[in-house]
Amino acid sequence: MATTLPTTLMETPAVTSGALTPDDLSAFQDDFNAKPAYRLMQNAVTETSIDAVALNREVVTRADHSFSIHLDDWKVTNQKQSGRCWAFAGMNLIRVGAMQKMNLKQFEFSQNYVMFWDKFEKANWFLEAMLQTAGRDADDRTVHYLLGRPVDDGGQWNMFVNLVRKYGLVPKAQMPETDSSSSTGRMNQALLNELRQGARTLRGLKAEGASEEACRTRKKDILKTVYRILSIHLGTPPSSFIWQWKDKDKAFKRDGDMTPQEFAAEYITFDLDDYVCLVHDPRNEYGKTYTVDFLGNVIGGEPVVYLNVDIQQIKDITQKTLEDGEPVWMGCDVGKQMSSKFGLWDQRLYDFEGVYDTVYTNDKADRLRYRQTVMTHAMLFTGVDVVDGKPRRWRVENSWGEDRGEKGYYLMNDNWFDAYMFEIAAHRKYLSADLMQAFDEPPVVLPAWDPMGSLAGSI
Repeated sequence: MATTLPTTLMETPAVTSGALTPDDLSAFQDDFNAKPAYRLMQNAVTETSIDAVALNREVVTRADHSFSIHLDDWKVTNQKQSGRCWAFAGMNLIRVGAMQKMNLKQFEFSQNYVMFWDKFEKANWFLEAMLQTAGRDADDRTVHYLLGRPVDDGGQWNMFVNLVRKYGLVPKAQMPETDSSSSTGRMNQALLNELRQGARTLRGLKAEGASEEACRTRKKDILKTVYRILSIHLGTPPSSFIWQWKDKDKAFKRDGDMTPQEFAAEYITFDLDDYVCLVHDPRNEYGKTYTVDFLGNVIGGEPVVYLNVDIQQIKDITQKTLEDGEPVWMGCDVGKQMSSKFGLWDQRLYDFEGVYDTVYTNDKADRLRYRQTVMTHAMLFTGVDVVDGKPRRWRVENSWGEDRGEKGYYLMNDNWFDAYMFEIAAHRKYLSADLMQAFDEPPVVLPAWDPMGSLAGSI
């Protein structure tokens, strides 16, 4: 039986003139052959990595891992094959005060514990979103987007705060890493199968006119399975534990039986409510707050809200916070102009324009619009080198283990900050009255797929 094909570019007469011809292909080949430099680059890049060919040795040789302000004296953590950077960065920030209070040289909160509750809460968040959007077609752009990422590993500062507020924290020894927490792919696939099937079930119930009570009863059945999958892969979160340790002076300490909430209250040495998220998004108006539709994890928790400011304000507040002795949680586009071998970020680290004989002209706003750049990773600023009052390079605590960078720490030259830094969690005391007033205004809602939500993806 004959079938009718959908309309495509191949069938559209208006674009026939845009088809590539043999003459076009010959001209492209002639252009390549006309310049010996192109063949030279071909010979180099086909035999070795493009990064090695494009590397700017001058940037590397001038890199100096010394800083006028240097806060860290602890080992880095390792998120391994997972996208938990945002939670690692949050716990790395909090553990600084915890180590001081417990008189420990090294300490980690359980990243696995936070991940368990994040996945579980995200499952509930997703199923609620499916109920809320049940009247839309499955190929509606928002529904399609939500179905694509129900329980990604990623997250945001506000999402981290929500989890700590509700579930507290535990020492890593109380819920250590498992194979699946360190490599989340297979577990995530099992969760995706369950949640997408659950989405179909709930949408079907709504279409049949089922009551809210009936839908939520069925939702709880789905979540029961989700909890079971998470427990099989990650272990069961402790509801209480006895915490005892030897400090760095060999003195034995014991807190006795504690809940995770009590442990967090005891060892988080600052008020999480004092921190707000600042972003640099040059597409949108500065001095206003923004949120992303359907971005979050805990129903009833704090919404993800960003205050959009100029990059210089983010830089000034970051520097001031470090000068006051506190690290800074941040989000950036980690892979651009980066070398793990040298532990280095610099806008001019790789001369790709020279290799390809092209010019990249998109500014930061256009790179966001055209998906050339997004927030992909969260880390911690732990130092800055200041000359004549201005920063020239920044020290960054990563969560990729000690075998990258300088024992896990990286150097960010200041020019990279301007181009690829997007977000920090800032203490309210560093914000002007005008900026704080902006938080009293309802945020502008960006669509679910907006790049400002990208850090919550599986990066």
